[in-house]
Amino acid sequence: MNITREQIDALNAVVTVTITKDDYKANVDKALFNYKKTAALPGFRKGGVPVSLIQKQYGKPVLMEEVNKVLQQSFNNYLSREKLNILGNPLPRMTEDFNWDTDDFVFEFELGLAPEFNVDLGGTSLTKYTIIADDTLLNEQVERIQKQYGKLIPQETVEAGNDLAGTFTNEEKEINNPATISADVFADPATFEKFIGKKVGDVVTLSTKGLFDDDHKLMDYLKVGHDDVHDLDIEVNFTIEEINTVEPAELNQELFDKLFGEGTVSSVEELKAKIKEDAEVQFEQQADQKFLNDVTESLIDNTKFDLPEAFLIKWLQNAGENPLTPEEAEAEFKKSEKGLRYQLIEGKILAESKLQITFEDLKSYTKEVIRKQMAQFGQLNPTDADVDGIVARVLGNKDEVKRLSDQVMSEKMVNLFKEKANYTTKEATYQDFIKEMYGE
Repeated sequence: MNITREQIDALNAVVTVTITKDDYKANVDKALFNYKKTAALPGFRKGGVPVSLIQKQYGKPVLMEEVNKVLQQSFNNYLSREKLNILGNPLPRMTEDFNWDTDDFVFEFELGLAPEFNVDLGGTSLTKYTIIADDTLLNEQVERIQKQYGKLIPQETVEAGNDLAGTFTNEEKEINNPATISADVFADPATFEKFIGKKVGDVVTLSTKGLFDDDHKLMDYLKVGHDDVHDLDIEVNFTIEEINTVEPAELNQELFDKLFGEGTVSSVEELKAKIKEDAEVQFEQQADQKFLNDVTESLIDNTKFDLPEAFLIKWLQNAGENPLTPEEAEAEFKKSEKGLRYQLIEGKILAESKLQITFEDLKSYTKEVIRKQMAQFGQLNPTDADVDGIVARVLGNKDEVKRLSDQVMSEKMVNLFKEKANYTTKEATYQDFIKEMYGE
């Protein structure tokens, strides 16, 4: 057995594995002997088939199998021993004159090697947002709560101040989305006048251009993608299914207890404080996600290194279920290059920072997620036993473990970036943050 490596350049190498008869003969003889014990050929009793016939019928396939076993094991051991950080999978070189009828065999493999590079987390100044719940948002949330818990009174015809339940549709854009609307959702409250006097079953046609004060609301009301909402100028139909007026709920202790549990909130001021606290916790998660995205983009843009592009394109041609043409493989490489670059950068950061996820990390995070979900459904004080039971079931699902592990690692990465990255902090209202988030 002999293994050598020719370094083509910093990112490409060829490994040559030479296998001699001594490396595989004992295994081949043992396999053929096992065939002899069980082989049944016409005219011979079981186990009595001559070795020459066994060799003739099974010799070549057994030789190929055993040589490939030796090749795979020795090659993998070599990669591990040499600590080679390869990209994709090794590509065997095909040789036209390869001959299985000889005693010694030579195999060659092309390798694409991961580049060497440094990561500078403090290289570029970024902005990390602190989102505040301002008075406008708090007042809107209080009104929303009063309407949500208010008394619905069905109406025969639409009047000013009514809430309408119905469905937005547009066949061309495949829009079919249920929604609840009122006059205050539109950029121009006069738009609601089109609904005045209408009844259940009636259809009102609206233009999407300038329909809302923020085009991003089209994402909520019509379920269209972010790239489609800007300057979207189509007509949508709204079919009226319910007409209601709402008698707002009183801001009293009964409502406070229903919202947050008995005695937690006892005044409107405390209600707003609680809304502000809960909202800003959610806002922090959104701000952290944007910060993570911004750091990721910055690292990709500013961490310079080359990739073994030609090798990876060649590898991609046969990496999937269906072979690709060179042109298709190149297009696929271009699509995945950014993700591959960040994967390498992230791996370098994890290794240098020694970040890892323990089972206790995962268990603790899952408990927190479960408690938040239970609180959303009114279970404000679940027992530890109830939570632990749900956590055990969740962590028994491999897909859930993978999903939650990714979230835990993202949280750890955010905390690392908060510590190491170069950034300034900026306060913003939620509306201003949304504009910054989409770069508008």
